Amino acid sequence: MTVFGGLAVLVGAGFYLPMTLLAPLTPVAASVAEYSVPAQEPVELSFPDFGSTAVGAIGFDGTLAVSGDTKPVAIASITKVITVLVVLDAKPIKTGEEGPDIPITQADVALWHKQVAQNGSVAPVRSGIALTEHELMELILVKSANNYSETLVNWAFGSEKAYLPIARDWLVENGLNDTSLADSTGFSPGNRSTSADLVELGKIALGDPIVSAIVDTKTETVPDIGPIKNTNDLLGVEGIRGIKTGTTDDAGACLLFAADYTVGKQTVTIVGVMLGGDNHPKLNERIRALLKTVKSSFHEVTLATEGQIVASYSTSWGDNSDVVATETSSTVIWAQTPVTALVSTDKISVQKKGADVGELDFSVGGRTITVPLRLVSTIDDPGPWWRLTNPDELF
Repeated sequence: MTVFGGLAVLVGAGFYLPMTLLAPLTPVAASVAEYSVPAQEPVELSFPDFGSTAVGAIGFDGTLAVSGDTKPVAIASITKVITVLVVLDAKPIKTGEEGPDIPITQADVALWHKQVAQNGSVAPVRSGIALTEHELMELILVKSANNYSETLVNWAFGSEKAYLPIARDWLVENGLNDTSLADSTGFSPGNRSTSADLVELGKIALGDPIVSAIVDTKTETVPDIGPIKNTNDLLGVEGIRGIKTGTTDDAGACLLFAADYTVGKQTVTIVGVMLGGDNHPKLNERIRALLKTVKSSFHEVTLATEGQIVASYSTSWGDNSDVVATETSSTVIWAQTPVTALVSTDKISVQKKGADVGELDFSVGGRTITVPLRLVSTIDDPGPWWRLTNPDELF
């Protein structure tokens, strides 16, 4: 019996020792530190007491703030931004190129006479000359010439009647579902949109390098036409760089605008629209006042700093290590946009210093910003004695 008992012990030890010494350790979860973003003070925006107004920014979803009428209203010559974008979609040209020559005929002279008769905005025209596609777009967006809007769509699509369904499809494709068109110039009160749609239109316009450059042009000289001046008197004032004026009896004074501001180490491009003003000087004053408060509503927030402790591991065999952010990350937020943080860490057992062990994900107004996490110290194997005396920590 003694022999068999000793044999059993030896056999048991033969199984126990290798299993214990070679078994994987139970993975350890990290303990996560509490995180909070400094609260931002609210800023009251200086909205006008008339019409429709909305502001947004490049890289920020939708509109940031709206005021006044949110239903579709007349938009006057802001319509021309759509006209140019639709033509460029059908007849693209490369940045820095002029595009094809477009003959100017007596039919285009007749368009000038028609627009003058109805008190529309025009630029000079002469039969027998040729203007490039780019020059026509300058006359449309800088000079706001109704006659050349019609010339451009007639050249691109054959007629304004043929242009309109194509333009309406373009609106749907770009999510501008509250915008309607009756002509290419904006003279008709049937050209209507919401302030929210127009902010999105402004973002699309600035995303096209050709349109973005033209709407930021103060003056230009067009061959065979002469010098033209931008109808937007705010260009270059306090960072403003576009986009398009509009004026009719139905729409009042209107401006789709953009402005660049430095916030911390980043540049924020604000896109906004103000519709229904009495006149452009008063409208411009209200836009400048609004932009000051909009700019003050942006803040740069440091989300994480390199080496910042985010979590820590503590093992039952006495090895410990902090988990830190691998980089400094900051972002610009609007007003009191909530910022939330989610720490995702791996369960580990033995791991080397510097290993990637998870991510710190920040949710900021619909955006996600990710910072990788690394282990500060090596988590070593506890060794044979600890393994033999702590079998419950194994397997």
